[in-house]
Amino acid sequence: MAHIAPVRYSETHRLIPTKHAGGGSVLETLNLPANVLSDLSELDASTNERKQAERGGNPALGPGELLQGVPEANIVNASFAHPGPFGGRFNDHNRGAWDAGVELTTAQHEVAYHKIRFLEESRIPGSIAFEYQDFLADFAGGFHHLDALEIQACLQPDPIPACYCPGQSLARTLLFSGSLGIIYPGVRKPGGTCVACFRPALVLQPRRGSIYQITVSAGATWDESVVEL
Repeated sequence: MAHIAPVRYSETHRLIPTKHAGGGSVLETLNLPANVLSDLSELDASTNERKQAERGGNPALGPGELLQGVPEANIVNASFAHPGPFGGRFNDHNRGAWDAGVELTTAQHEVAYHKIRFLEESRIPGSIAFEYQDFLADFAGGFHHLDALEIQACLQPDPIPACYCPGQSLARTLLFSGSLGIIYPGVRKPGGTCVACFRPALVLQPRRGSIYQITVSAGATWDESVVEL
């Protein structure tokens, strides 16, 4: 069974597409009358999962767990409130997690893998560059580490999303037992280390790093084509 061991990481890396890294609402940039903006804001709040969670509208994520009044609170909260339809390796579709690579290359390999898969499934030929904002965060505390059997069961590389099922089951058990999160070997980058943090308050000092342009091609092994912008 996964065991707890203390960790202390500085400047872990979570790469978020730059189009999602604004941190606020696009409505804030519109030059519209106040009454129109008010109506649009209400509509936005009714469909925005992060705002719903902050108002207590997500039964799996209490508003008291979310960050308020700190830098990048919207970004951190969104990672927990927007888990995606299939969830992730250690979170289901009801509640997200803050997934990060301890090393920058680990995070880069993870996003490159998923973009290659996207191009293949979409049958998009050629090389395409994607821009990512690197969000840095620190972690300290007793996190769960997987045992050998859990590594074998939970870290299968494919098929997605079926390969996520064992990890999601384990994560639910640990989450409800009070776990802070899971430290695990990188799946896309051998030798790398990843963090899946279950608690928004434990994403310490979230801050922006560099922006990276990652170029991938469908059907090709990623050649680590990265440009720091």
